[in-house]
Amino acid sequence: MKLSLNQATVKRLTLAEAAEGCVRAGIPAIGLWRDRVQEIGIEAAAKIVRASGLEVTSLCRGGFMTAASAADRAAALADNKQAVLEAAGVGTDVLILVVGGLPSGSKDLPAARGAVAEGVADLVPFAAEHGVKLAIEPLHPMFCADRAVVSTLGQALDIAEAFPAEQVGVVVDTYHVWWDPQLEASIARAGKGNRILSYQECDWVVPLPADMLLGRGHVGDGHIDFARMRSLVTAAGWTGYAEVEIFNQEIWDADGDRTIATVRSRHEAVSAASGL
Repeated sequence: MKLSLNQATVKRLTLAEAAEGCVRAGIPAIGLWRDRVQEIGIEAAAKIVRASGLEVTSLCRGGFMTAASAADRAAALADNKQAVLEAAGVGTDVLILVVGGLPSGSKDLPAARGAVAEGVADLVPFAAEHGVKLAIEPLHPMFCADRAVVSTLGQALDIAEAFPAEQVGVVVDTYHVWWDPQLEASIARAGKGNRILSYQECDWVVPLPADMLLGRGHVGDGHIDFARMRSLVTAAGWTGYAEVEIFNQEIWDADGDRTIATVRSRHEAVSAASGL
């Protein structure tokens, strides 16, 4: 399985620095984040990745579609359309969607999930017009209140399957889905429908930090069976990249080249052990 570095793993680096680090390490692809694209502009970002020869595997992130008011939902749609333009502009056809948590003051999960389905429906025609696929990312249930009311691959597929496979699919992120007792069936379902648009890796480490968002570790540092995860997505037909995305303050504070080298060595270790 080929390796892609998600830019969030080296958060302190600019896009140019991250791209240069990938080239030095022999990593052929990169997943971009909108803040780093926006700080230099779409055209400049596209020029950097073209010059580096890297493939752009995804752009993070659109989403946050669960606002209560019509005005806030309209603003979210406008931002998501801008994200589509940024994805197309930097040369990727995959826009990752983190769908959003409960609206302020609400405890109505079914309504919030309904709002996600409506938000995706509103965005699909614009994304399709620009050749961009929407990748719904389920997040671990501990993020259900504030980041993603879609917690399982099954829930993500329930939304995605209302649209053509060439328009909407899902993200298989090991950190968020490794615990799911329906994981094997859901990945097979996603593969059968040609719905897997991104496969992301990082490890589940404990104890979790005070900021739960930053509790991810390098592949091999925690509790996830990556050989099994790769076997499941490969059996489901995934032939793309393992995109390594890590949120961890200690890793962010480390030297970027050292982090990138660790990402590559851990990827190669899993590949050697599993043949995948």
